[in-house]
Amino acid sequence: MKPKNINIFFDRLATQVTKATGKSATFIAAGIVVLIWAVTGPVFHFSDTWQLVINTGTTIITFLMVFIIQRTQNKDTLALQLKLNELIAANKNASNRLINVEDLTGEELELLKNFYISLSELAEREKGMSIRKTHSVEEAAHVHQMKLTPEQ
Repeated sequence: MKPKNINIFFDRLATQVTKATGKSATFIAAGIVVLIWAVTGPVFHFSDTWQLVINTGTTIITFLMVFIIQRTQNKDTLALQLKLNELIAANKNASNRLINVEDLTGEELELLKNFYISLSELAEREKGMSIRKTHSVEEAAHVHQMKLTPEQ
């Protein structure tokens, strides 16, 4: 297999495994396996081999799931960053400096965080402004209508 095909295969596999393992039925099945293992303890006299079976199985599954989950998390994070970048780039009032904010250092991020905290504090000080006034259905309808109107 070519490296590109391997990446596509692994990407699809990671997505499918993550979806499958995140279902309630999978959790219940894992619980049943543990229950069966526990019930068979007396049959096998709680031997070292009996304990080794569950330890080895859970260790292997955990080891492999770390990589699967990380791959899926990386893909989801990148998709989210791209969506946010699109929103920032599309909004003429937004700062384009935030497009690659994930590449900033922790110190730079802290500086930006303090800036937005200051903005939030200024908004809180405004008399009579509640969250219902600043984020209302009416405001959403107005913004939507503005987007439908072409700029001149």
